[in-house]
Amino acid sequence: MTLDINSRHLRDLENEAIYVMREVAAQFENPVILFSGGKDSIVLVHLAKKAFWPMKIPFRLLHVDTGHNFEETLVFRDNLVKELGVELIVASVQESIDNGRVTEEKGYNASRNKAQSISLLDKLEQLKIDVAIGGGRRDEEKARAKERFFSHRDEFGQWDPKNQRPELWNIFNGRKHPGEHFRVFPISNWTELDVWQYILTDKVELPSLYYTHRRKIFKRDGVFLAWAPFMMLKPGEEVIETDVRCRTIGDITCTGVTLSKADNLEDIIAEIAATRVTERGGRYDDKRSEAAMEERKREGYF
Repeated sequence: MTLDINSRHLRDLENEAIYVMREVAAQFENPVILFSGGKDSIVLVHLAKKAFWPMKIPFRLLHVDTGHNFEETLVFRDNLVKELGVELIVASVQESIDNGRVTEEKGYNASRNKAQSISLLDKLEQLKIDVAIGGGRRDEEKARAKERFFSHRDEFGQWDPKNQRPELWNIFNGRKHPGEHFRVFPISNWTELDVWQYILTDKVELPSLYYTHRRKIFKRDGVFLAWAPFMMLKPGEEVIETDVRCRTIGDITCTGVTLSKADNLEDIIAEIAATRVTERGGRYDDKRSEAAMEERKREGYF
């Protein structure tokens, strides 16, 4: 009985997300899916395939490339784009740095994660993209809990949490002025556990990073981080090699890893169900300030 209830719950979430995606296709002219190579964006692409089957998905994929990606993520991204036969748009943070649009951070805690906002907004404006579909979920972080499905952004790409449109009876208002755009979040009502159960049920392929593997890591402020040659170590920090997996994937400099032996979906789901640490509890960039995510969202972050 429990399995039937879970299955029905997942199908209700799937139907809701598919409905939102079809609304996007109906209301907007130049949509993209924000694709990070993480599990949520992969699930978005999977849902889009279902929503428009047997047609090709009517969305291009937009990846904001920090230049500090996991190699496994890029390989997975390129293979998926080839399989789907869709166009990949890359917004390069390195290009933004080279062009003087952003200044690269220096020091031990340097990260390109915040710089993604400028690269993203520049690409949206350059290509006249009127809606970007993202994999944000309300359970991830308190700032994201304020989001609607259709999240309006002004002509500067900024988000005003106090000025959002009502969404009664699943009626979504995509009207906007020239220069404005929307972010749409079809899996807003999903939890992390929902995502993993759906991945298991629908046999969605993921990068190997999500499963246990050997990796060089170090510990900083209570967070285990993957180590890369361009990262500076503080005095006393030591690189070790051990079994870990990623729970969420982003820029290497801020992606926390989890000590884990979970090498299959069933073990990952059991691990997630038992943990008391939130999914973004391992994201080092969220520890910069109490309102780190909301500040970045106001600046145009995903």
